[in-house]
Amino acid sequence: MLLSAGEAKNLGPSSGPNRLRDLCTFCTISLDQEEVYRTKVYEKSVSPFYGEDFYFEIPRPFQCLSFYVYAKSMFQIRDLPIGKVAIRKEDLYKYCGKENWFQLQPVDPHSEVQGKVHLEMKLNELITENGSICQQLVVQIIACQGLPLISGQNCDPYATVTLVGPARSDQKKTKVKKKTSDPQFDETFHFEVTRSSSYKGRSHFHVEEEDIEKLEIKVELWNNGNLAQDVFLGETRVSVKILRNDNAHKAWYLLQPKGNGTKSKPDDLGSLRLKVTYTEDNVLPSPCYMALRNLMLKSPDVKPISASAAHVLGDICRESVGYDALLPVVRLLLHHNRLLPFLTSVAALELENTQEANTIFRGNSLATRCIDDMMKIVGKSYLTVTLKPVLNEIFESNKTCEIDPVKLKEGDNVEVNKENLQGYVHKVFTSITQSSSSCPPLMCDVFRSLRQLASKRFPADPHVQYSAVSSFIFLRFFAVAVLSPHTFQLRTHHPDPEISRTLTLISKTIQSLGSWGSLSKNKLSSFKETYMYDFFKLFQEDECIEKVKRFLDEISSNVSKESSGVEDSFVLKEGEVHKRAQGRKRLGKKNFKKRWLRVTNQELSYHKQKGKEALCIIPVKNILGVEKLEESAFNRKNMFQVIHSEKPLYVQAGNCVETNSWIEVLSQVSRCNPGRLSTFHPSAYVGGSWLCCTETNESTPGCKPCTATLLANIQLDIDCDRETERIFSFFSSSRSRLQKMEDACAGMSVYLGQQEECSAFTIQDPKETFRTIKELGEVLDDLQAHHDSKGALTDEPGTIENPIVGKTA
Repeated sequence: MLLSAGEAKNLGPSSGPNRLRDLCTFCTISLDQEEVYRTKVYEKSVSPFYGEDFYFEIPRPFQCLSFYVYAKSMFQIRDLPIGKVAIRKEDLYKYCGKENWFQLQPVDPHSEVQGKVHLEMKLNELITENGSICQQLVVQIIACQGLPLISGQNCDPYATVTLVGPARSDQKKTKVKKKTSDPQFDETFHFEVTRSSSYKGRSHFHVEEEDIEKLEIKVELWNNGNLAQDVFLGETRVSVKILRNDNAHKAWYLLQPKGNGTKSKPDDLGSLRLKVTYTEDNVLPSPCYMALRNLMLKSPDVKPISASAAHVLGDICRESVGYDALLPVVRLLLHHNRLLPFLTSVAALELENTQEANTIFRGNSLATRCIDDMMKIVGKSYLTVTLKPVLNEIFESNKTCEIDPVKLKEGDNVEVNKENLQGYVHKVFTSITQSSSSCPPLMCDVFRSLRQLASKRFPADPHVQYSAVSSFIFLRFFAVAVLSPHTFQLRTHHPDPEISRTLTLISKTIQSLGSWGSLSKNKLSSFKETYMYDFFKLFQEDECIEKVKRFLDEISSNVSKESSGVEDSFVLKEGEVHKRAQGRKRLGKKNFKKRWLRVTNQELSYHKQKGKEALCIIPVKNILGVEKLEESAFNRKNMFQVIHSEKPLYVQAGNCVETNSWIEVLSQVSRCNPGRLSTFHPSAYVGGSWLCCTETNESTPGCKPCTATLLANIQLDIDCDRETERIFSFFSSSRSRLQKMEDACAGMSVYLGQQEECSAFTIQDPKETFRTIKELGEVLDDLQAHHDSKGALTDEPGTIENPIVGKTA
């Protein structure tokens, strides 16, 4: 999911003392009621510009995506909710990929619901003591799933079941289930059903229609507050008339908010501009994808490359989604070690159509997009090693670096600013040019191939071998990451305007510095701004040019590189968590404490607070595994464990997205450790035995295989079935374009070399391309048939996969 929280306007009530002119605001993003992200706090404004993007994989089912706007006040203990925008999962497609203004709605505790309930209703015919026939409505509340966390912990839910009619309200209550979001109730309640006086004497019972229309069962879920007030979790109402044609009904229902939808119009709370891109993959069993997967994996071997299935996908999706369809192709080929030959072939095809050496790889083409995607996937850790320490310094020191005389503020000294900026650029430049030993092998292989192809295409230009590499590593990789560190997970939030301006100036300079090794020294003439011309002259030295050339040589040569010296320590991730005490009492809430968790490339540590001394340090080399922990272990969600040479470290993250992020970072930094475990215990050792397998020996080997991040291989993190399903989705949405391409291949004009009529496609070999498209059509039809058969099984309303949207009063 890709989310963009753009801006808000006219926040707060339109009149009265609660107008929010003097309050700072921030926006949060929640899956149901679980907050997963929040923006920075923005200064006093009723129309703040948030301008933050969030991309994340959704790790669990959800009903609603919600955006909350809060006011932060120095006089309030708690943040004040201003309003919210809530979009149901099934409605996300209406807004997909478009910017929309949404009116903020009031934040009402009774509207904050999630989860579903499993009910069974039936009518039983009974004979009373006096011989008359009586009817009972039997309601069984079986279970619930996905109830919300209360104060970060599983709730203590119970349910009330009420038969509601014009003159009656008979309520019954289940037992309280302790510390669970998925309670299993299995409790049955009986209600006498009102019947008309004309019923007497009938041989078969039928509830009169007039009675059915007036009766309904209301199920409410509550969290038992013990000494505090009980918290409403959601409700659903089912009309008894559903039993009119069938004496039994069993189904899952989504819980709904309280209320009947007739509330008076609230105050105008303002509005929020959002852009939401949501993609849901309905992944089938792996054998269903074999034919399409094999067809895509053959792509690097197809001659010409434009006739391959992967290139055809890029061609037909170019107008609708740009080259976004290529990302799953890149990931699939990467997993199967087929990416390098494919990138080499598409790069060679682009070079055939490049007429001038100074425009090499400068456009947004299939080749450049594929290489961009590759660098973002395999170069994530490389960016962290190279840029994160210096970016942290830039953010924390926050020196003024504006050198444009027009933008200088009163009191600014342009010479001091120029010196600050020069210092930052020098640190970034030095960090990059000394980082060749950290460059991932696949990136080096691709750069070496690009260098050879470019030299062959323009043999008379001695600089083209460098520009072929620098156009990617500087212009499309490092300069972009400096400009937008949040996009590459190098910083948590977008920078404020002043730091953003500093990063822009650094990025522009780095781009130009990076091209020095491939162009002549007379680069200054390309600067339109006088202030940039003057600033850049500070770096006009042969030493800088030689550093860039040496760096480009090192990352595109055949020589294997060894890291020199001891690697500096730098922070990969840090944040607040709840940690279970080690070696102390086994039970009780006090056993979990708030701690500041911090992981660097060398050690994992936790602290009482940020900036305090470490309470415990675990060297990264001692980590033997990082795995999720079952909820049942401590009745807490979002837990993971760090298995090392001592007792496992049990940690509860703030939300499901954070849990995955911690596991990913820790798994990657420890993936090469010797002695990594192959099995683990998914639960805890409590009360003298493992809760998962009941073994009593604490040193017993794990009962479940570890996840596949054990090896130093990024390929194992890629779900090939999911990537193939995405490829299928892109092909399916572009079948009309695929048909047009097939028709173009069959047209005489192609065979005669007249490309005008099919200029939208790259058709070098019509016969080979036609063959690929026909094979694709057969494979796609077969896969669609598998989807249709699965859909028929899961589309029935009331199943756990497709619960009924419960009604409210």
